[in-house]
Amino acid sequence: MNDKFFDLKKEKQDRMINGALKVFALNGYQKASTDDIVKEAEISKGLLFHYFGSKAGLYIFVYEYSARYMAMELQRAISLRERDLFLLFVQIEDAKNVLLRNYPYMQKFLLSSRELPDDAVMEEIKDYTGLVETAMNEALERADHDRILPDVDVELLVRSMHYVTRGLMETGLTEKLDSEFVHNEAVNFCMMMREKFTKPEYLEE
Repeated sequence: MNDKFFDLKKEKQDRMINGALKVFALNGYQKASTDDIVKEAEISKGLLFHYFGSKAGLYIFVYEYSARYMAMELQRAISLRERDLFLLFVQIEDAKNVLLRNYPYMQKFLLSSRELPDDAVMEEIKDYTGLVETAMNEALERADHDRILPDVDVELLVRSMHYVTRGLMETGLTEKLDSEFVHNEAVNFCMMMREKFTKPEYLEE
């Protein structure tokens, strides 16, 4: 990648990043077309290759950028003192909302497993593939499970909350819903689950 990319105006950088994220997220690496990417980004193909050299170079850049950005937002949004599982999920949703506002397809891009890149690309991004999952897991591991009602399968509960919040994100993109609406729906779901599965004495905190 050409480091002079960062000399461009932020609006143009984000336009190129968002164009790549959308096309890669919707099509997978192999089927993603540089023609579609430059159309989305409203740039010339020559400019894309000037800064990234190839489709592989562009993918590697946006993957590293996305993993770092999302991990940073998770670390910023999640309190080290929070022990309530459901409030930790709310803070995770706060971080995701920043992504949806600035980079709508970033989360879908990182979650996408429809079509993995080739081995050479995977080798280049291997140091970044666990950044987001690690940041999220470290946050949720701080949750005090004694706050949750007895006989609740916490692992199943956590998986279900991931499924629902991811599903809301996917629906928001598909139906072109406002990011604040999607965020509010996710937060309301987390708080509803908190009311249902938290011991009463902890709901008063």
